[in-house]
Amino acid sequence: MTELNTAKTHRTTSWSAIWVLPLIALLIGGWLAYRAYNQAGIEVEIFFPSGDGIQVNKTEVIYKGMSIGKVVGMELDDEGDNRGVRVTVEMDKRVEPHLRTNTRFWLVKPSVSLAGITGLETLVSGNYISVSPGKGEKTRKFVALTSQPPMSDTVPGLHLTLKADRLASIKRDSPIFYRQIQVGRVKDYRLADDQTTIEIQIFIQPEFAGLVRKHTRFWNASGVTIDAGLSGVKVRTESLASIVAGGIAFSTPEHRKDSPPTDPAFPFRLYEDFDAAQAGIKVTLKLQDFEGVEAGRTPVMYKGIQLGTVKAIKIDADLASASVDMTLDPRTEDYLTEGAEFWMVKPSISLAGITGLEALVKGNYLALRPGEKGKAPVRDFVARAKAPPLDINAPGLHLVLFSENLGSLEVGSPILYRQVKVGTIQSFQLSRDRKRVVLGAHIEPIYASLVNSSTRFWNSSGVTLRGGLSTGIEVKSESLQSLLAGGVTFETPDMKAPVNRKIQRFTLHTDREEALKEGVAIKIKVPTGDGINPGTPIRYKGIEVGKVETVELTDDLQAVLLNARITEAAGRIASAGSSFWVVKPELGLVRTANLETLVSGQYLEVSPAAKTGKPQHYFEVLEQAPTVAARENGLRLVLSAARRGSIKPGVVVSYREIPVGKVTDFELGPTSDRVLIHVLIEPRYAPLVRSGSRFWNASGIGVDAGLFKGVKVRTESLEALLEGGIAFATPDNPVMGGPAQPGQTFALYDEINEEWLNWAPKIRLEK
Repeated sequence: MTELNTAKTHRTTSWSAIWVLPLIALLIGGWLAYRAYNQAGIEVEIFFPSGDGIQVNKTEVIYKGMSIGKVVGMELDDEGDNRGVRVTVEMDKRVEPHLRTNTRFWLVKPSVSLAGITGLETLVSGNYISVSPGKGEKTRKFVALTSQPPMSDTVPGLHLTLKADRLASIKRDSPIFYRQIQVGRVKDYRLADDQTTIEIQIFIQPEFAGLVRKHTRFWNASGVTIDAGLSGVKVRTESLASIVAGGIAFSTPEHRKDSPPTDPAFPFRLYEDFDAAQAGIKVTLKLQDFEGVEAGRTPVMYKGIQLGTVKAIKIDADLASASVDMTLDPRTEDYLTEGAEFWMVKPSISLAGITGLEALVKGNYLALRPGEKGKAPVRDFVARAKAPPLDINAPGLHLVLFSENLGSLEVGSPILYRQVKVGTIQSFQLSRDRKRVVLGAHIEPIYASLVNSSTRFWNSSGVTLRGGLSTGIEVKSESLQSLLAGGVTFETPDMKAPVNRKIQRFTLHTDREEALKEGVAIKIKVPTGDGINPGTPIRYKGIEVGKVETVELTDDLQAVLLNARITEAAGRIASAGSSFWVVKPELGLVRTANLETLVSGQYLEVSPAAKTGKPQHYFEVLEQAPTVAARENGLRLVLSAARRGSIKPGVVVSYREIPVGKVTDFELGPTSDRVLIHVLIEPRYAPLVRSGSRFWNASGIGVDAGLFKGVKVRTESLEALLEGGIAFATPDNPVMGGPAQPGQTFALYDEINEEWLNWAPKIRLEK
């Protein structure tokens, strides 16, 4: 049988070259899809009030001259109250990080106005949407602006705010001129928050920013200004552009050429015209007395120099006052600040003399006292009813006098020295506590050296009558002028006495006898002047030995300084070692003292020095009357307690409810964890205290209650119940210990141990 050969088999692959083409097509399709996705834009929605000028697939979004998007759809938006057009814009994907809530869009199209032509490039390219990137949260929906937003404050240049009473013909992009050269433009304007003024934002180009100084003046240069009179006609305009479109001009006055650069944070005033800006500052004054005031005629004067004129007067609805508009010289600008004062000057005849005599010739006028340079500027003032007192910077000596009453004194009353008029009363008013009259006085420069710390002033008004049946009647008056108009007289006993460099304060005495009363002047420092006034007596054992003359604050405003005069025993009292303290009423449940001061008022008590020693004229008042315990003999002990409780100096220390001592002082221990109470045991009872004695706080009431034994109430004494107290007990003789040593410390227990009440040692007391 013939054998057949076995066939050899080979495994063939299932892959075929025909699959290459589909794979290549798939890769190309994926790449094209990725590219399409990667280059696809971002669709955003912008709401416009109207679709006028917007075309689908034509209107582009332009930013800095580059197209970054295109309108791809439009549809009406009828939702809500604001109906308009919802425009779908496909934005370049690269601008996605800038699509924020504060990003702004607006339509740019040609616009022709008096201010000029804008959007001229759209005549060729067509309308387009402009964009300004913003910040905030990411969003895809926006509301378009109705017009181009104002220039950003980040644009290089000077950005300022002007305040005007009215807008006139100024509008956005109105030019700003300097010497008829345009150097900027108006950015925007709005009604101020107070709704009484217009705020205008302007932009000055960087190369011209240095032209604006702190004292630069801006004015409305719109239109034509015509000033006609008998002398001729004057026509003024800034430029043809400002006639048509409105404009603003500025310059710096000649006398302000050294003005520093401006601070953009502070707004400028926009004056109505060139004359208002260059020739005057507008100031408003409220007048109660406006008789004789005429618009255009009544001048504003300062030391005989005219500084301005009343421009208009408007009587208020109540007919009791009027508002006056004044124009003042620009040189007064730095002095129209807080503290500046205006008042009406007109002829006045009184017993004190004739004032305002110059007004008889030139008519009533308004006077000005400038404010302090550098303070906050003010443009609205209220006129004073009368002329203010002389400025303290005026030459001469300025004084303050304190009096119990005004008498017949008035502004202008003379101040006399040896019947020679050397000054005048400048003002008067009630003191802060309404208990005295404070007078402002002025001494002429040539007589200022007549006043020093020894000077005494008294009221020399009217006539003084003295006498009796046996001595006759004496009539005395300082001068005819003081008889009619009132007056003040002074004498200076010691011409070599020191002079107070500050504004000097004096008591105005009722007459010469009281003013020249002998004595020694001292100063007493007290923490507070409450209840202490000029005239407060200084007493020793009930006898008045002096009196407070004036009260003033110390230089550091932390205390009060009393200027007093000691008239009795001055050698002992005005001496080193003397002590002063204020006596005031004390009201308590147990202790009541000094009740007479409720009626007579507080006073100062003095403890004179033991003997006449070194003279001393400055003292500091004690916080309280010096304790007698400091000079008393006895056994001094220290009690240690966790807290003070109601213990205070003067509290009784008792033994078997018999007072044997008292608390003298208390303080914190060295480590501040205990209270150390100092007590003094009278010498006779000192043997009662032994090393084994126990002290406890006897203040208040102790209550011991039980179901079967009832309620037991215990208190040391009525005085201890009300004011607090300390009690102690000593053990019986075998365990009492040795006598307590001076300064020895004992524990002060909060509660009593019943065992202690049973102790009854026999201790002999000294007689």
